[in-house]
Amino acid sequence: MELMERYIYDVTRRLPQSQRADVEKELRGLIADMLDERIGDSEVTESHIEEVLLELGDPRKLARQYGGKNKYVIGPVFFDAYITVLKISLISILLTMSVVFVIKVYMDPVHVIDHFVSFIVSIIVTGIPQGVGWVTLVFGLLEYFGGINEQKLSVKKAWKLADLPPLPDTKRQIKRFEPIAGIVFLVLLFMMFSSKYFGIFVFKNGELSTVIPFLNKETILTTMPAIILILGLGILKEALKLIYERWTKKFALYTIVINAISLAVLILIMTMSSFWNPNFMLELSQVHDIQIGSKAYETIETIWNMSTRWMLILFTIGLVWDIISVVYKMRKVS
Repeated sequence: MELMERYIYDVTRRLPQSQRADVEKELRGLIADMLDERIGDSEVTESHIEEVLLELGDPRKLARQYGGKNKYVIGPVFFDAYITVLKISLISILLTMSVVFVIKVYMDPVHVIDHFVSFIVSIIVTGIPQGVGWVTLVFGLLEYFGGINEQKLSVKKAWKLADLPPLPDTKRQIKRFEPIAGIVFLVLLFMMFSSKYFGIFVFKNGELSTVIPFLNKETILTTMPAIILILGLGILKEALKLIYERWTKKFALYTIVINAISLAVLILIMTMSSFWNPNFMLELSQVHDIQIGSKAYETIETIWNMSTRWMLILFTIGLVWDIISVVYKMRKVS
């Protein structure tokens, strides 16, 4: 009976969520009727089920019959994950842009109307289009290359029962909150790195007067593609968790490769002297009237240098720990 469950699972997972329960019920009834026609009141054996499933044919083709025409950018297999990632990304972008708006108003309350108009325009012109665009592009590519792979498989060989995927294993199941939390963190991290307010807030007379940036304003545009690559790969990894919903050897390998690439790029850009603001200590000393060469200056400089190193160390530990965690999970369930 497990073979039948795997077949039904392979068909229904390719359909929209709203159709799955009805199609599953209909498919069970169809298989039962076909078995009844073949063997009547005799005992159902595994070979009988195999014959019926082979007669029904490739689950991909059967799913297309239930789902209708498949002219879509993002199909049912990826659609639920696509909507989830899109919602998370847009909410995270909106929250980050709202924080920036509040900071601007706090720094310059006189022009609150101008800041509000700029906030709305940024959401409509930049925030939403970029969020929708990048997420749609990633899932569109997954759909496209997934379709190519299926076409290649169908050309090379006829479908057989051994091609059925295993049923989801609770031990290998990925908890839904993990990728959601990961996507939120990565989107917020991207918005933080791309914001000019990522730095030390300087207050005068109880009011925010300026921000001393952590990153080099002159080179941020050249390093931003690398940052986008790292965070984009991270979001892709979390999106794949929503799609796969369980750990497999193939997905574990994807995760390790993505983390390894991200780690290499991260070390490359964060060890560049041009990545961090070269005038950070000078700007800070001028604002707080700290004499260069004084003990206070040297103490703050030591903290600044240690902070940049520890930021790299923490990111590295996070990626390496993720790799170790994946390997441990696969060994545990294998």
